[in-house]
Amino acid sequence: MDQKKSDSNNTILSKITSPKDIKSLSKKELEILASEIRQEIVSVVEQNGGHLASNLGAVELTLALHLVFSTPTDAILFDVGHQCYTHKLITGRYPQFKTLRTKGGISGFPHMSESVHDAVNAGHASTSISTALGILKAKQMLKKPGKAIAVIGDGALTGGMAFEAMNHAGHLQDDLIVILNDNDMSISRNVGALSSRPKPTVISSAISQLSIHPFVLQLKKVVDWVEAHLIVGKSLFRMLRNRIKKSIKALVLKENIFDQLGFSYIGPINGHSISQMQKVFSRVKKVKRPVVIHLLTHKGKGYKPAEGDPINYHGVGGFHFTDGKIDKKSSLNFTDLFSSIMLDQGKKNKKVVAVSAAMIEGTGLAAFNSKYPSRCFDVGIAEQHAVTFAAGLAVGGLRPVVAIYSTFMQRAIDQVIHDVAIPNLPVVFVMSRSGFVPDDGETHQGLFDISLFRGVPNLTLLSPSGKEDFISMMDYSLRHNGPVVIRIPKDVCETSIAFSKPIKEGEGVFVSKSTTKNGRPSILLVSLGGTYKILNEVSNNLAHNQITSDHYNLRFAKPLNRELLLKTFSSYKLVVFAEEAVALGGVGEELKTILLKAPSVDHLFYGAPDNFIPHATRRELFKLASIDSGTITKDILAYLKK
Repeated sequence: MDQKKSDSNNTILSKITSPKDIKSLSKKELEILASEIRQEIVSVVEQNGGHLASNLGAVELTLALHLVFSTPTDAILFDVGHQCYTHKLITGRYPQFKTLRTKGGISGFPHMSESVHDAVNAGHASTSISTALGILKAKQMLKKPGKAIAVIGDGALTGGMAFEAMNHAGHLQDDLIVILNDNDMSISRNVGALSSRPKPTVISSAISQLSIHPFVLQLKKVVDWVEAHLIVGKSLFRMLRNRIKKSIKALVLKENIFDQLGFSYIGPINGHSISQMQKVFSRVKKVKRPVVIHLLTHKGKGYKPAEGDPINYHGVGGFHFTDGKIDKKSSLNFTDLFSSIMLDQGKKNKKVVAVSAAMIEGTGLAAFNSKYPSRCFDVGIAEQHAVTFAAGLAVGGLRPVVAIYSTFMQRAIDQVIHDVAIPNLPVVFVMSRSGFVPDDGETHQGLFDISLFRGVPNLTLLSPSGKEDFISMMDYSLRHNGPVVIRIPKDVCETSIAFSKPIKEGEGVFVSKSTTKNGRPSILLVSLGGTYKILNEVSNNLAHNQITSDHYNLRFAKPLNRELLLKTFSSYKLVVFAEEAVALGGVGEELKTILLKAPSVDHLFYGAPDNFIPHATRRELFKLASIDSGTITKDILAYLKK
């Protein structure tokens, strides 16, 4: 791709309104289209942020799929779903592409409500093979036409669920197609025994394709017919056939895990050659058994900065096209602070170790990994294993810190309960991107963690609201004799003198406390984690209306010192509480039970509604959920007028 933007609307891409439109394009036109698609992706992600490197590497692959298969009759599932930008551009969403990841715009992931060409909603890794197998089986049982193709890449094959699905598919022997988009990367570098990338050769690729050659397929039909019509000796014939087949294959190809799982393996193949992929896909379309097609692609292809640094260009919040510089925010955020805290804790205590699930950079562990590589473990996209592995580290006498996004910790609830909480092991979980997560939509919101974890015995749940708060909580957690969850938002760290006070189990801290002529104000604002800033704004709004309020920050989501809170709340006429989590099953519900013993105290409580929240900025998301300072201030003023 030319590293310059195209100003013209007179492009091949602008004329593509459905996948059918690309089927009549010449080889040269397809190459031009691929270049135009890359220009459009870079241009939009430069402005809106998004998943850049992974999409640039999947352009030709997506075009080849749509040349051979026909959505929605054929179901194409992208895994991880953030590889779908080219798919969106050629399925009628080019005019809306500039709205990518903005409020009211199109999603950065496949979304069934956007297009019939999106078979599923998919934002988490390792789900495609299971879903594709289910779709394929449903088509067969309901006698509907079409194939199911799982495009799995960006390290999603390191997730155990993918192998569970392949094991089942190999047993069923249905004509499932799995495209392994091997770009040698997940978000960080791929890790594990499955991460070695083979060197493609013309011979190995050609030999692997013999199983789908028309002559071989016809020969198989003949052999199957002979076996079916044998009156005696079927078992002997089948044994000889399988042994001959394995012996011939062993002479020219090394058997791999896909063979063992019952799949025909084809590859490795150049994942940037449309013609080569088109030829292979066309043949595979006729095969009546599960097939894995192994493609080698280059993450970030076509944009030199992304090619040279696919980790930092995996997901970007914005960058400058001409020099490739990624926008950096000057204010300290919680992830950056966590990075600094881990370096400090690692220096003070050699038993402190870190665990991440393919998110070393995203969770803030890169510096710790660089400083203490033998004490930092990236287990791949395997959250369940990460948690239970950490349990083992704790049993062995270490102090593990597990850093995983809130939305991905949902995958390891049973492991937290069974392997960590029941034996009461000292494992610290730092769940970044808790609460409202901008841009990525429903699949990435971190709004469910409080409800999911508050009911787990032995578990302490903390939510820092600022820099000093977070530092104190990490110290407290690494001394605590039991599991602790610390939820941090995708936000800037605030600084407050109040948060320098030591952590006491179940107790919060007054952020501001004042007196009036008649004693204490009648309104108490109660915050937790990310709502600290919101209620600070509310306090300022009330002050502009000559109304004084106090502000108390809970710190703990669990346990809560109920007696202390009842005593504190009883001094006020109105308690206003806001949490950056779903209200159903949240902290607010426990606070309401506490206030049952203080019937003279009224309350206004705010939390996320019982529906999935789309993509927008954090401020827009708070407003969408009616947890913004304007709404809360308005409600308080209305209450005071009663």
